[in-house]
Amino acid sequence: MVSLQQHTAFIKKTATALGFSYCGIARSQKLDDDAARLEDWLRKGMHGTMQYMENYFDKRIDPGQLVPGARSVITLMINYFPSVQQNKAVPKISKYAYGNDYHDVIRDKLQELISRMKESIGEINGRGFVDSAPVLERTWAQRSGLGWVGKNGNLINKQSGSFYFIATLITDLPLEYDDPFAKDYCGTCTRCIDACPTEAILPDKVVDGSKCISYFTIELKEMMIPAEMNGKFDHWLFGCDTCQDVCPWNRFSKPNRETRFSPIPEILDLSTREWEMMTEETFKKIFRDSPLHRSKFKGIQRNLKFISGD
Repeated sequence: MVSLQQHTAFIKKTATALGFSYCGIARSQKLDDDAARLEDWLRKGMHGTMQYMENYFDKRIDPGQLVPGARSVITLMINYFPSVQQNKAVPKISKYAYGNDYHDVIRDKLQELISRMKESIGEINGRGFVDSAPVLERTWAQRSGLGWVGKNGNLINKQSGSFYFIATLITDLPLEYDDPFAKDYCGTCTRCIDACPTEAILPDKVVDGSKCISYFTIELKEMMIPAEMNGKFDHWLFGCDTCQDVCPWNRFSKPNRETRFSPIPEILDLSTREWEMMTEETFKKIFRDSPLHRSKFKGIQRNLKFISGD
């Protein structure tokens, strides 16, 4: 009989071969502590207009609600830190959106991992999730020994920082489990709190999503951004990396090796004027595979006018 150790080793080796930077595994269980924190966060309205955050509450805190008979939660991380940065004079775009949409890239890798697991191990029940289902992926990453949740709400890896996408694979397969990451290495540092342009980062590792620049530039669907945010966006057109850029742990960030995350040239160099002159047809052509399509052309134009003061 093949041992749990062999199954676990196979999964981690395969994850590495598929381009994942880290792979950790935790025992599936209900997240009671997270349930209380999430309930309080929602009650205070910190999700803004993101009503979907209120949905499927039970599924968010219990993997068994997503995969019947769940035994293991596999957390996979993939680096997206770019090898080149934007021209400093252009409207700013979050580094995660430099290349192709990460949902598509990681979903392909997850499906291949599940396929290889079934080939090698046998019939298993498993589902992979990439930021598109009610999964508390940062909690599972911490429980899998991959890092700690920083004051800015991001999962921070001690060796490599926080510029990582997190994917989750829930399965009914029993495996060997990693020890949780027990220490918080943020210490007394408050750089992310101090640097946040909209004061969205609160004490006790709470982020008010309804004040976050990423919320306004990506999630907010209304065509008017609240006037009280005037002058606070620090020229961010799509998303915001301020809290990560100032984090001392990101001095360890290294360029990713995923070709599909290579920056779209226009993202690096398009001036404000060039963005303003862009047609919807051109936008759809250039950014058809980019996360920017989430805001759509009208959303990008709205953001552009807001940061330009029009």
